[in-house]
Amino acid sequence: MLFNINSITNSTKIYKLMSQTIIPRPIAWIVTKNKDIINIAPFSYFTGLSSNPATCIVSIGHKGDNSPKDTLKNIRDTKKCTICMVDENFLEAMHNSSKELPSTISEAEFFDITTKDFFDDYPPIIDGVKVAYACSLNQEVDIGGKTIPIILNIEHIFVDDKIIDENLNIDFKPIARVGKAYASLCNLKTLKRV
Repeated sequence: MLFNINSITNSTKIYKLMSQTIIPRPIAWIVTKNKDIINIAPFSYFTGLSSNPATCIVSIGHKGDNSPKDTLKNIRDTKKCTICMVDENFLEAMHNSSKELPSTISEAEFFDITTKDFFDDYPPIIDGVKVAYACSLNQEVDIGGKTIPIILNIEHIFVDDKIIDENLNIDFKPIARVGKAYASLCNLKTLKRV
């Protein structure tokens, strides 16, 4: 089948086509804090953008009532967030935190997700995650739609000592989104450099 994107008026159809073919997509489990309320939400339209400067990009949509999601509002207000990478131990908690809650309710409290302060002057990390990034807002990208891509500067990276060696080789198996399902990246194959 051939799909002419410009002739498709239903954005859900485009999302289904893209989300099931651009795979796997890493999950940015983003923690923000605004007025002492900790917001935790996963986003799978996320990837590294550059290592020089160290940046990543994440696309954030809107709530059902068309208002900005709390994550976007909080990043706009505070200019900061923490991104936690998800492994299998956090799959259910991450999935649950995708539920839309009122902005006055913290996902950390509602879903009993333990957080801890880690990076100075940044939102907390989820306690027990093996990889996390402290990020600041670089810019929003106006692509003319309801989804807002934001570029984040990666200011600090945490990697658990148990999964990294002295040569910076990291043994980490993150959960990724594959369509509506989740997958663990486990059958990895390393080839010789050409």
